[in-house]
Amino acid sequence: MTKLNVNEQLEFQKELTSLAAQNGLHIAEESMKINESGMDFRVAFATDGQGQQWILRQPRREDVWERAENERKVLEVVKNRLPVEVPEWRICTPELIAYPLLDGEPIAVVDPAGGGYAWRFPQESLSDDFFDSLATSLVALHNIDPDEAIKGGVRSKTPTEARKAFAANMEEIKQSFEVPDQLSKRWEAWLTTDSYWPEHSTFNHGDLHPPHIIVDDAQRVTGLIDWTEAEIADPGKDFVIYYALFEEEGLRDLLNRYEKAGGRTWPRMLEHIREQWAAYPAIVAKFALITGEESNMEMARGMLASWDVKRD
Repeated sequence: MTKLNVNEQLEFQKELTSLAAQNGLHIAEESMKINESGMDFRVAFATDGQGQQWILRQPRREDVWERAENERKVLEVVKNRLPVEVPEWRICTPELIAYPLLDGEPIAVVDPAGGGYAWRFPQESLSDDFFDSLATSLVALHNIDPDEAIKGGVRSKTPTEARKAFAANMEEIKQSFEVPDQLSKRWEAWLTTDSYWPEHSTFNHGDLHPPHIIVDDAQRVTGLIDWTEAEIADPGKDFVIYYALFEEEGLRDLLNRYEKAGGRTWPRMLEHIREQWAAYPAIVAKFALITGEESNMEMARGMLASWDVKRD
């Protein structure tokens, strides 16, 4: 992921200020703060003349715009159907997406120094309010009628199609990356064992990692952002990063809360999510192939080479 130097940042600020003005949004250039942690978008925080704070997003690559179009449709479907806020896009062009900043702050942000997350609250002492409100939010999202979402233009995969998509992705990356034999066999066992797999699809956020979860001072989830990967597909997808962060005990606890709140589960749901995490390097490798950036290719190679000795 290429980052901007100081002069490039200044040019980027001027460009965003101009693009915003062309779309009727007048912001103070000096108020702008740039965040480059996103893989698909460069993001800036800015304030308009009335003191309203805004999020400005600019796609990094041409392929991102197609997924942004999907995100626009997703937001139209999910707004007013969830117990939390979602972005309300006021500007949507191939050069600029802009929306008012949601109330609250992310539960964590990417730590540029350590490469992990800097948590707003200590991860080990997160409250029941956080876990319960996250479970409730996921249930509301996953229970949106798929037929209504499809009518709204949201991408959709049947359980069989989602499973085939995983298999196709794995086969594709094997053509460009070296996959350790142990990891490849694990993927194959997961793909060919019916009992792991659900018989239903759900409306997924698709990229539910901590910077996309907005909370208030009481740790209650109040918003979800960055819906670029959202679709109707495998019900386990929104739990994969959670499993990586909170391990099996934490996932078991969240799934219990999810089920009590009305979420649909199946006997091997936890194991299925665990195997999805073991398949995560294939997702990273596919992203690297899409971007073609050597830094992403190198990251994928590293994950594939070391994954069989990691806790998963």
